[in-house]
Amino acid sequence: MKINLRDPKKIMKLSKLGCFHQSKLSFLRSFLKEFKTWKYNRDLFDLDENGFGRAVYSFSKNKRIYSLICFANKIDDNERSDRVIATKWDAAFTLHDGIPSKNDLDRLSENVPKQEVGRMSYKELTLSRANKSVRIFDHVVDSLSNGRQPDKSKISEVGYLYRTTAVYGSGKFGLADRFRIKNRNEIFGPFRLEMMLVYLVRQFTFDQVNHIAKYKNPKKAIKLDNNICRNLGIGNSTGLGMAPFIVNHPTLLNNWISARENVLKKIREIKVVEKKSEDIFKNCLKKSLKNISSWTTDSEFQKKKILSLNEDLIKFTKFLDENPLFQSEYPFNEIYLWSEKNLKDECIEYIVSMMMEPFDEIVEPYVYKMSSEEDKFFTIPASRTIQDLRRILEEKYSDILKIDFSKKESNQNFWFISKNKEEPRLADRFHDNGSELEQPLAIARDINELYSRISNVKNSLKVGKFLLENNDLRHVVRRAFIIEKFPYAEIQDNTIGSELVAIDMLRLKLSFFGAVKFDPRSDKWLRISMFQGAPLPEDLNSFNDQWVYNSLN
Repeated sequence: MKINLRDPKKIMKLSKLGCFHQSKLSFLRSFLKEFKTWKYNRDLFDLDENGFGRAVYSFSKNKRIYSLICFANKIDDNERSDRVIATKWDAAFTLHDGIPSKNDLDRLSENVPKQEVGRMSYKELTLSRANKSVRIFDHVVDSLSNGRQPDKSKISEVGYLYRTTAVYGSGKFGLADRFRIKNRNEIFGPFRLEMMLVYLVRQFTFDQVNHIAKYKNPKKAIKLDNNICRNLGIGNSTGLGMAPFIVNHPTLLNNWISARENVLKKIREIKVVEKKSEDIFKNCLKKSLKNISSWTTDSEFQKKKILSLNEDLIKFTKFLDENPLFQSEYPFNEIYLWSEKNLKDECIEYIVSMMMEPFDEIVEPYVYKMSSEEDKFFTIPASRTIQDLRRILEEKYSDILKIDFSKKESNQNFWFISKNKEEPRLADRFHDNGSELEQPLAIARDINELYSRISNVKNSLKVGKFLLENNDLRHVVRRAFIIEKFPYAEIQDNTIGSELVAIDMLRLKLSFFGAVKFDPRSDKWLRISMFQGAPLPEDLNSFNDQWVYNSLN
């Protein structure tokens, strides 16, 4: 049986993309599988009794070594902020290419804690900073120093000891440019070095609380239990700076979504599912019901999503119990079709992710198809005709062409770059100043404008000649010819309309990173957890690949 790929016009709606969950395709999970045979080491741990100082961790294999360099700093409580405009953090980190010398450590101690104000070198690959979740951090230290493990219910509410506020790479602030390292096999997957940094930071947080507790009460202190460590991740606070990425990288976005859609298609086409695969899927479902109960948030928007997900998963479990689908042919296709008919998007996409769990042989090849050499697709085919362009717009952007941009609500927002931090921001066009500085992120509006301008142009006119007098629309002409080849390259929604939920854009990207437990703090930023439930470095040779469905117990 041949199954069609899901329609991009349906999948690429923001309300749908904002329901995506982590999966076996997610970058942090593919990173762990890639590096499970690498040697882990803590090379330096020079912290004082209060946990301030420097540390170095490394992964090595053959002649390749990656070293995380950590600087833990003393800051006052009133200096701690998750905002990107902060200037001080509890800890700052960089991933170094090779073994850092003493001169490297001294140089970096002057620059890494300053983050954007400092200057890295080509030896540094990624840069990050993080703040303690003070309430949980202090509770863990106090508990350990008094000879007892922390309260699991307390720490499960947060799920991490630290949260990062940025992870930079690819040439920013003097870091190594991507071209220097892109051909290394072990980091071919997207954001693999960023995932390594976050994973090693997680281990540093465990070592730091153990160290402080030991100094606080040398005779009585104990170490944080490994099972608790495994169920703690690294938090992250993410704002609108991440959102334009998925607009500005159309071929990369396509490759991420296309990988997911092709894996789903192949799983639905499996005629007979083995008992082992059935058991893995059902075990993940069973664990999910407990796992979701530990997903907490103050956001009413997210609470409704969690409640809906939980109710639908219970409904889905009942459906599976009452119908012996796996004794029939094409069971996962039946599961998907029933889900589409009976469940909401939040649960449908959760089930799509769970369906991947038993099928390494299907997922693995697509992990290596998720990068993109975007420069190859930048050139506009100037010799193509307006007839070609019109056909693409009508076929690929039919829903977008229905949006009426003469209405105020269709133009409500505009994207701009913050002068202070050079970060993307969103503003109300009719209440805020600065719309003349708008960034070219209103693709739906500009596609409509392009379609309007070619309405009275001869079909035979070459695109190159059209652009001589319409250069302001070059960016969307380019996108039209990209989506012709890459069907999942474009968000099929209005990114400046009054109904825009910007965190849908953040969640889409974060789901591919492997984030869990999305916790919106407003409609423009959220907190998440990464590596929660993940194996510790000592477990990497033999960990359960479905670890992400575990919960604190």
